[in-house]
Amino acid sequence: MVLFPPPTVVAAAVLEWIRSGQFFGDLLASLFRVTTGFIMGGALGILLGILTGQFPVVSSLLSPLFHILRPIPPIAFVPIVILWFGLSEAGKLFLVVWGVFFTVWLSTHIGVQKVDRGLIRAALMLGTPRRQMLQEIVLLGALPYIVVGLRTAVSISFYTLVAAELAGAFAGIVYRIEIAQQNLQTGQVMGGLAALGLISFVADRLFAALAERIVWWR
Repeated sequence: MVLFPPPTVVAAAVLEWIRSGQFFGDLLASLFRVTTGFIMGGALGILLGILTGQFPVVSSLLSPLFHILRPIPPIAFVPIVILWFGLSEAGKLFLVVWGVFFTVWLSTHIGVQKVDRGLIRAALMLGTPRRQMLQEIVLLGALPYIVVGLRTAVSISFYTLVAAELAGAFAGIVYRIEIAQQNLQTGQVMGGLAALGLISFVADRLFAALAERIVWWR
């Protein structure tokens, strides 16, 4: 009963969580971290992915470093993030950005390299400005790969949220799960896990619907 609570106990714990008013505060705190970290990590990943995919000099400088850092899981940074940032939101955002960045960077890098080089040479021969060529040929050509990377990063941002909220949070879904675990409130632990999974699923489906509109020619 304590270790494996029935659905009725989990439902009662979730209803009490909502009635207490803590649920929506925790939800907003977690969504803020996921959304902000996703936007920052995604934007940085796209920018550097275009640079490393398009310019060999930049790739030779940055790609080896990124490939070394990419396998390090965000949760491994929790102790040092607490030392660097204390208990501020900056540390939590850093962890989410870390998880999102490498996935988006790699998909963008590969997508840019898959763009037809003949189109790029033809655009340059016709006098197309490099900025316009990057926007209208390279970026659009790599967009299907970028969207796949971003969709994968949606789920990863929720994985890294676990590490982020373990780094000294005072609100959030994972924070509430940790508090419930310390108090042996397994009903609320299970309810928190269900809530986290449901929110992640909804976010993925919303992004998938948006991607269908953005990359309509796939």
